[in-house]
Amino acid sequence: MKRNIVYIINPISGTRTKKDLQQFIEKTTAEKKIPFQVFPSVASGDYSFLHSVIRDEGITDIVIAGGDGTVSQVVGSLLDFDVNFGVIPCGSGNGLALAAGISRQPAKALDVIFNGTAKAIDGLKVNDQFSCMLCGLGFDAKVAHEFAKQPKRGLATYVSLVSKNFFSAVPYKFNIKSNGINFSAEAFFISIANSNQFGNNFTIAPKALLSDGLLDIVVVKKIAKPLLLINIMKQVLAGRIKKVENSLEQPVIYFQTSELVIKNIDEAPMHIDGDPTETPSEVKIKVMQKCFRLISPK
Repeated sequence: MKRNIVYIINPISGTRTKKDLQQFIEKTTAEKKIPFQVFPSVASGDYSFLHSVIRDEGITDIVIAGGDGTVSQVVGSLLDFDVNFGVIPCGSGNGLALAAGISRQPAKALDVIFNGTAKAIDGLKVNDQFSCMLCGLGFDAKVAHEFAKQPKRGLATYVSLVSKNFFSAVPYKFNIKSNGINFSAEAFFISIANSNQFGNNFTIAPKALLSDGLLDIVVVKKIAKPLLLINIMKQVLAGRIKKVENSLEQPVIYFQTSELVIKNIDEAPMHIDGDPTETPSEVKIKVMQKCFRLISPK
């Protein structure tokens, strides 16, 4: 099948110079004699302007050079089209790409675009918004909100903000309904993951798979601050998945489900794929099984 690629490049994601990246993408794709077009990402996240381009010009692949937030916006806007999606990771975390085995080196990522295999993977719906891999409420979302305001991005900035916020972090009250169980918890944060990646190779949900039809839920409850990271390391990173009803007294609750409802009683901040979003009083989350095709290494 003859390919026709649309590249979408986020000019502000991560730290890499996007002018050099665009030139490299254009030169390499031209050498492959594959027709292509390049568009910048849009702040609104609305890519409906590409609908007619895809239909009229026979576009086969949409390749996003950006981070997880940009990937989610593009894929969410174009889910109804029969196209493959590729990622050239150049965001700050790149959780989806790392989970799929896609290198952060542009040359290797492009090699996957040209020679990889399109695999159907899951997404998730957070209220009415599409997410490719991760949603969070609480501490990590507060950091995400502050991170979005920083003039300089990258891992060093993120780590600095985590350190700054760690000792002032406060728990939030939630009510969670899933798998026929309804329970309340005071928690520093809740992560809803379709990927085993938080980003930057930090594993938040070690048993999570991109196409298993399940979401992995991590609830880090109100515990003494010095014990917080120790408990995460012991329970979450060790991959101990328990039935939720048998782990309600544990400092970290980790379970799998296809859908859940969270009442956000204290209006904890929220992020979707690392991008800050409005704080809802209720969050309905449901897995979308094998809803898009990601070009991945063979």
